[in-house]
Amino acid sequence: MLHRLIVFLVMLTTVTSFASVVEKTQMPEKLPATEIAERNATARGGLQKWRSVQTLTITGKVEAGGNNRSTLPLPGRKESHFMPPPRPTEQVRLPFVMELKRPRKMRVEVEFNGQTAIQVFDGTNGWKVRPFLNRKEIEPYTDEELKTVTAQDDLDGPLIDYAAKGTTIELIGAEKVEGRDTYRLKLTTKSGKTRDLWIDAKTYLEAKMEGTPRRLDGKYHAVEVYFRDYRTVGGLQIPFVLESKVLNTQKTGLALPTIASEQILVEKVEVNPQLKDAAFSRADLEAAVSGKTTATMAPLKVAR
Repeated sequence: MLHRLIVFLVMLTTVTSFASVVEKTQMPEKLPATEIAERNATARGGLQKWRSVQTLTITGKVEAGGNNRSTLPLPGRKESHFMPPPRPTEQVRLPFVMELKRPRKMRVEVEFNGQTAIQVFDGTNGWKVRPFLNRKEIEPYTDEELKTVTAQDDLDGPLIDYAAKGTTIELIGAEKVEGRDTYRLKLTTKSGKTRDLWIDAKTYLEAKMEGTPRRLDGKYHAVEVYFRDYRTVGGLQIPFVLESKVLNTQKTGLALPTIASEQILVEKVEVNPQLKDAAFSRADLEAAVSGKTTATMAPLKVAR
């Protein structure tokens, strides 16, 4: 769901220094993976409730400013000396609106420096415009972007109706996530792609998910997405804070240092708003760029 927005904001990544520690724990109540998935669906509002959701509109702010990447030793120098000075750490929170519609349609608008970036995906093809990069012409998704977005979950997430989607699940252990006991599940999609998901052993809501690897400094890095501040909206449990952490490839003791991090802060969620299919088309994006009235706005509607 919201981690789709994180994929869109890769070019605006802000970086900071944390550490991701894997802390094993004793298995909570011993349950099969299928039972954990059932409890997760119930905790999130129930299968029938989620099956009735055809559209979602999510409004909020996303962190995408500053540059507080942890400094690295200068080449050829000892790690303990000659560290370059820290970079500025100020964060910028950008207003966004994300619209989702089954099957797999998405539209995202993000305002930056008085300009609005837009990305649309009609379930098969995608287009984008990024004026803050002086790229004011509509561009199609690259092959890599298309591969990434088509691998994303539909609006209900990976565990709702997982079997019907062709996904198999396996319980591979128990770990602490931010001080809480969780079940760690391994999900394998029908295409053979695997991903891990951590379910809170008390609430049965998602606590953490393995994200799409991100390319930084010429290397691919593992990504973790954390879910926090669940609230009830229309009978559904939805996280209002998501944090994406990009991990370093080199381990320090038990920790994988985080070299990039951003949060999504949700302000409003609308369940089943009326969204026209045209809102996810290239034609609608062309209308938005030209300043004409579109299927969803006149001319743009990013929240301020």
